[in-house]
Amino acid sequence: MRKILTATLLTAAAMFANSISTEACTNVLITKGASNDGSNMISYAADSHQLFGELYFARAAKWPEGTMRKINEWDTGKYLGEIPQIPYTYQRVGNMNEHQLIIAETTYGGRHELEDTTGIMDYGSLIYVALERARTAREAISVIVNLANEYGYYSSGESFSIADKDEVWVMDLIGKGTKMENGKNLRKGIVWVARRVPDGYICAHANQARISTFPLNDPQNCLYAPDVISFAREMGYFSGKDEEFSFCDAYAPLDFGAMRGCEARAWAAFNILCDGKFTFEDENGNLITRDAYDYVEYALGHDASKRFPLFVKPSRKITVKNVADVMRDHYEGTPMDMTTDIGAGGNALPYRWRPMGFEWEGKHYTNERAIATQQTGFWFVGQARGWLPDEIGGVDWFGCDDAATSYLTPIYTSTYEIPECFREGNGNMITYSATSSFWMNNRVTNACYKMYNIMAPTVRAEIDAWENSMVEAIAKADEQALAMHEAALRKPVKQIKRNDKVCRKEDPFTAVKEYLTEFSVSNAQKIFEKWVALEQLLLVKYIDGNVKAQNPDGTFVTNGHTDCIPAGITQPGYTDKWKEAVAKDHGEVIIEK
Repeated sequence: MRKILTATLLTAAAMFANSISTEACTNVLITKGASNDGSNMISYAADSHQLFGELYFARAAKWPEGTMRKINEWDTGKYLGEIPQIPYTYQRVGNMNEHQLIIAETTYGGRHELEDTTGIMDYGSLIYVALERARTAREAISVIVNLANEYGYYSSGESFSIADKDEVWVMDLIGKGTKMENGKNLRKGIVWVARRVPDGYICAHANQARISTFPLNDPQNCLYAPDVISFAREMGYFSGKDEEFSFCDAYAPLDFGAMRGCEARAWAAFNILCDGKFTFEDENGNLITRDAYDYVEYALGHDASKRFPLFVKPSRKITVKNVADVMRDHYEGTPMDMTTDIGAGGNALPYRWRPMGFEWEGKHYTNERAIATQQTGFWFVGQARGWLPDEIGGVDWFGCDDAATSYLTPIYTSTYEIPECFREGNGNMITYSATSSFWMNNRVTNACYKMYNIMAPTVRAEIDAWENSMVEAIAKADEQALAMHEAALRKPVKQIKRNDKVCRKEDPFTAVKEYLTEFSVSNAQKIFEKWVALEQLLLVKYIDGNVKAQNPDGTFVTNGHTDCIPAGITQPGYTDKWKEAVAKDHGEVIIEK
């Protein structure tokens, strides 16, 4: 199928093109029973045209009684208010904390009348405050709910991915709107539902609420607001039996944009990780396997009745590299493949500049929104590895900019330090920094956009080599750190005294954390320097649409007379699709006689 909508979809596109978010994120959730190494994993692409890629970091801290924590909206920096600080907060590194808790999100918006402009807690603050206060996924859900209900929820509808060492949860929530009386919002708070992803299964969401019906009496696997159904009835969103209630249908009704621009990405992730076969349990607990293309009409926005399951069982054990590569998808090999239509230009570019929708001769069209996108600020794959101590088990594979042409590098969540290339404040969206990974990755990525099918494979080869080498390096670092950890356990814990009184105990795992800090920082800076060199290589090798030949050792082939003049230059030209289009559009003028 062509990328541009067919005639049968023009009306739908005209109605819903504006509902497709251009600042949209994607999450993939992997349970330990579905992973190759027993880790729970969550991936996240923070996609926004205004978000700068940096690795957020806050050390564990003790706070004096009466301390207040400022809340600024994550998207805009707007000051929203303050909440009382708790006595002790945990260290957080990006979207993970020192106890291997991972939290990510995608925004689905939902019913606009449920937004509360009087609230203090926005979705971003809920994430990072929860990371500071919770040790487990269930604790994080409780923190999120309590904060939103007590201080009000400022954002629109949101889906959270939450994982710890043992469990993985997906959570959909939305505010209750505004009903003011005597200066107070009587509807302050949220309605929500959270479901545990069954072990051995995976989940994905991409800017559309995905929890439909849910078990009402299974607190081990499903938690929800006590008024989640009654509030929907009050608002006129639902009128059936309780057991028929669907959260997403009540609070985030489907439209064309939700399916084509959002759900399609979740479908794509499942399609890749399940090798085209979706295995899941039906309502009677029977295991069913269906072809991924049984649901493609839903992903295309054609048929809302063909919604695919919330949880599916992958056909193989999933690696961290598999998850990273899913985040690089542009629907290749599917009816939505972004590399094959004329919109890809002459070099199969799988991106379309915004706005996504456009009008031509009175008809409305929309481009695809794939998992990989140009406006990514940062992205990661978080691993919670419960068989290892917390000091070693948590790993945040972190990167900046477009996932398809950027690398991930592992950062242990016990680190004492953030690499300079990821440091907060090292540049911003309007201030260039030559030492920032975000800016250097953008230089590489934007270079590729001009001749994508020729240049991007060079970058991808570097990415694969690095990430595969880091998988091996992590295994060795784990082994060394675990030996150090076990040795530390055998030593007596030193006590630090002040004025002859014990004020604290020395951290017995300081050496372990220092070792893992050095590993994390040195490797992050190493790949950053490689990207500096790569950007220079791309300029020299592919200048002016030419491709210079290289020897096996990476040096350029020269003409044999001097080392300054290349030989073996090729000019790959354009794709056949582009040649056909140009010939049809301008052929009578440029045809050879």
